[in-house]
Amino acid sequence: MLLSIIIPIFNEEPTIGDVIDRTKTTLQRVGLDYEIIVVDDCSWDKSVEISRSRGVKVYSLKAHMGKGYALRAGFAKAKGEVIATIDSDGSHRPEELPLLLAPILQSQADLVIGSRFSGPKPTSGKKFNAAGVRIFNLLIKTFTGAAVSDSQSGYRVMKSVVLKNLSLKSDEYQIESEMLVKIAKKGFRVKEMPISFEQRTYGRSRLDPIIDGFKIFLSIFTSYLKG
Repeated sequence: MLLSIIIPIFNEEPTIGDVIDRTKTTLQRVGLDYEIIVVDDCSWDKSVEISRSRGVKVYSLKAHMGKGYALRAGFAKAKGEVIATIDSDGSHRPEELPLLLAPILQSQADLVIGSRFSGPKPTSGKKFNAAGVRIFNLLIKTFTGAAVSDSQSGYRVMKSVVLKNLSLKSDEYQIESEMLVKIAKKGFRVKEMPISFEQRTYGRSRLDPIIDGFKIFLSIFTSYLKG
């Protein structure tokens, strides 16, 4: 089995090297065949050079298109039977990847989401953002029946056959909701595993809770109606 790990980047010079190194170390320890695909969303710092120095596959977009577009570009390049996505800002621990892989390898799930809120020590992020996630969770459960605690998590592992059955459209942060709604609507098995989460410690998040929140809200509706 080949595992493809997709890492979208946009000016993540301080963290991308560490994320790649830790991901490689973790997978070598597990003993899985893997490929790491870094998709650069038109960074202007040294993110691309750092990524290439690690010997992974790097694809650069010609213009800044957004996280969703970068992930979709990575999915198109992935060759693995199983595909994982992980954020490049260091908020996800690559060492926890085997926890998300286990339900897939044991044929217990088709999509596994790393949840910041389902473990014994939920993340203490911004209350406004957490409230928004709860609203999105409720909408998705109402439409699809999928009961999840962290519909917006970008730390995921899924079978490639799941993606082949989808027609994804999102260019920005709506990608997680669109994927989940369409996957659940098609009857694939969705499971969550608790993860730890480290809030970004440098720079600032590019997600606007109002504008992007509204786009996510609309995406849930359109994905359900047109999925």
